[in-house]
Amino acid sequence: MISRRRLETVAEGAIEVLIHLCGISAIVFVFGIVFFVFREGVPLVFEADTPFSLGKFFTSTEWFPTSVANKRYGVLALIVGTASVTMLAMAIAVPFALGATVFLSEFCGGALKETLKIVIELLAAIPSIVWGFIGLTVVNPLIIRVFDVPVGLNVLNGAIILALMAMPIMVSIGEDALKAVPDSYREAAVALGATRWQMVYRVLLPAAKNGLLAAVLLGVGRAVGETMGVLMATGHAVNVPFFHEDGRFNFGWMFESVRALTATIAAELGETSAGSDHYRVLFLIGIVLLTITFIINLTADLVVKGIRQQR
Repeated sequence: MISRRRLETVAEGAIEVLIHLCGISAIVFVFGIVFFVFREGVPLVFEADTPFSLGKFFTSTEWFPTSVANKRYGVLALIVGTASVTMLAMAIAVPFALGATVFLSEFCGGALKETLKIVIELLAAIPSIVWGFIGLTVVNPLIIRVFDVPVGLNVLNGAIILALMAMPIMVSIGEDALKAVPDSYREAAVALGATRWQMVYRVLLPAAKNGLLAAVLLGVGRAVGETMGVLMATGHAVNVPFFHEDGRFNFGWMFESVRALTATIAAELGETSAGSDHYRVLFLIGIVLLTITFIINLTADLVVKGIRQQR
C-alpha cells in the first residue's frame, strides 16, 4: 500500500510538471503565432513576378488591393491613420487616467474607492464591439451636433472610444505604481509641512514616474491593437488626415475619416482568397503591427524593470 507521504510527493511532482508545461506552452504559442504570420507574409517580399514593392508598401498612400488593372499596396495612410487616432486617444486618456489614479490612490477611501474600482473594471470588461456601437450610435451624432461637421465617424470619434478602452488598464497600473511609493516619502513630506496636493505633485508623481510611464505605454499598446471599436468609429476611409489634396496642412484633421491597420485586416481578410497577393499583404500588415506592439511592450517592460532595480 502506498503511503500518504508517497502520494503527496507524486502529486507535487505532477503539479510541478504541469506548471512547467503551462509555461513552456505559452512560449510555444507565441513563437507559433509569430512563425505563422511571417510564413504567410514574408515570401511575398522576395517574389519578383508580383506587383508588390516593399518600398511602395511603406511610402505609398494608395491602397487598391482589388484593382483589376493596377493593384497597389501602400499602407502609409493606414499607418498615419492608426498613429493619429492613437495619439489623440492618449491626449484624451492620459490626463483623465492620471487624475483618476491620484484620486483613487490618495484622496479616496472606503466604499467609494471600492465602488470606483469596480466601475473601472467593468469598463475594461465591455467588449470592443459594444464600444464600436457606442461610437456609431452615440458619439457619432454628438460630434455632428456639437462641432457642426458632416461626418461624425472620424479621428475624434475613434480617439474617444480608444481613450475609454485604454483608461482602465492605465488607471490600474498607475494606482499600483503610486501604492509602491514607500509611506516614508509621504510621512517625510507631511513632516516638512507639505499639503496633500504638494505631496502628490512634488513627491509621489516624481517617485512613481516610471510606473506611470509604463501605464501610458501599455495604454498605447492597447490602443494600437484595438480593432472593432476603431473599425466602426473612424469611418474606415483610406486617408491622410493632416493634409489637404493641395498639400496644405489640415487644421481640422481630427474630423477626417481614417482607416487603421487592424481594421483593414479585420475588414478584408475574410474576402480574400488564401495565398493571393492581397492575402499575404494583409499578413505583412500583421507583421508591422506585431513589430509596433513588440517595441511598445518591450519599452514598458524595460521601464518596469528599471523601477524594480531602483527599489
